[in-house]
Amino acid sequence: MKTAVVISDSHGNMRQITALDGIFKECDYIIHLGDTSGDGARIKSQFGNKTILVNGNCDPVKLGQDEVVLNIEGVKIFATHGHLYSAKTTLNRIYMRGNEENCRLVLYGHTHRACEDEMNGVTLINPGNLSRYSQNSYCYLVINGDKVVSKIVVI
Repeated sequence: MKTAVVISDSHGNMRQITALDGIFKECDYIIHLGDTSGDGARIKSQFGNKTILVNGNCDPVKLGQDEVVLNIEGVKIFATHGHLYSAKTTLNRIYMRGNEENCRLVLYGHTHRACEDEMNGVTLINPGNLSRYSQNSYCYLVINGDKVVSKIVVI
């Protein structure tokens, strides 16, 4: 069994990032889906290799990749910020990209709205945002074999 904390769009809100340090310490993976404004570097320096960073459209310094495919406990996961796939207007393009990679789970940010959708057996999750400007949320994932349980946590 593995656990992951999925966050996005923190936009330099170090207060909220620091508040999650306890959860970051106990999980197996930290996945930041972009728009870190540098706070991703702090997470990576403190929590090392369990941190996966994805570049967002507001990241002046690219600390990660534009997209990544992960395999956790045999579950393939496609992670991207979302801006390259027009996530604010449609989920079709991001779904097709995840499906093309044979992923069961697609993680994206960019919209600042937490949601979970399913398209043809592929689960799409947006953890929301950790910025200073709206309600904050993240996603907590538990992956045990082929079973995936997700929970959007509003803070």
